[in-house]
Amino acid sequence: MVAVGDHQPAATKSQRPVAAAADNGHRPHHVPTAEPGADQEPAGPNPTRFSDVDEWGRSERMRRLARRLYDPVYRSWFRVEWDGLEKIPTEGGALLIGNHAGAIPQDALVIMHGIETELGRPVYGLADYFFRTVPVVGTLWSRTGGVVADPNNAYRLLREQGQLAVVFPEGSKGPSKRYDQRYQLRRFGRGGFVEIAMRAGVPIIPIAVVGSEETMPILFRIPPLGRLLRLPYCPVTANMVAMGPLGIVVPFPAKLRLRVMDPVTFDVPPDLGRYSRSKVMEAAESIRADLQETVYELLSERRSVWFG
Repeated sequence: MVAVGDHQPAATKSQRPVAAAADNGHRPHHVPTAEPGADQEPAGPNPTRFSDVDEWGRSERMRRLARRLYDPVYRSWFRVEWDGLEKIPTEGGALLIGNHAGAIPQDALVIMHGIETELGRPVYGLADYFFRTVPVVGTLWSRTGGVVADPNNAYRLLREQGQLAVVFPEGSKGPSKRYDQRYQLRRFGRGGFVEIAMRAGVPIIPIAVVGSEETMPILFRIPPLGRLLRLPYCPVTANMVAMGPLGIVVPFPAKLRLRVMDPVTFDVPPDLGRYSRSKVMEAAESIRADLQETVYELLSERRSVWFG
């Protein structure tokens, strides 16, 4: 996942937000011209829709299935432990951010699953457009809450709809780190995530994650093969060495610990046409430094990679 706004300039108030369905590559649902018959009830909560897919492409039925399938992995394989989950608001918009790691990072899945099961709130994952282009994976990603990381999409989710969204400001630089670079946070882009939170008038809630670096550690990368396959990075992981082809998708059972940090708010009005670049960058770097320190604290408390 990537930082919101690091690839496109934030829209001003006078700009019209991009339609969410178009951003996610989904055609909007059409309102039927006639009343459904007595034996024909539209599926989903909205009576004008024939499915439960929302304007972002998210399906609650698919999310329920995903939660059911992932829950044993979450509770028994990774044995996820949260600290400070009560700091996440039960209503209203908030932008969640975290450190990002592992060749196939588990942090996004764990954060979305944990908040949805513990707090009952949906979480939308803002990620690079690349995921939308992958056959089958792109559709599954969208149906389970993935949204293209665009400033307009983030604004609508946070400001207009009061949703929770999670983004990883390190982008692909986080999960592409080698194992000898583990838990060293990369630069947070140009601070686009801070600017969108300011414009939407929502807090940023950092979440420190420990354990994801060991679920699928990268031994080395093969850049030429990555370019050939048009992938952000092409890693060789310890999982592949230990398990062969199975290691491409099966993570190690490292224990994951997550610590929710205090919300970061901004003393600026929302919906301004422009925000001070120096303040945005200063806030982004401050958040990165605090998150890095919290990650180190969790590491100092950890007795074992496998048992926490």
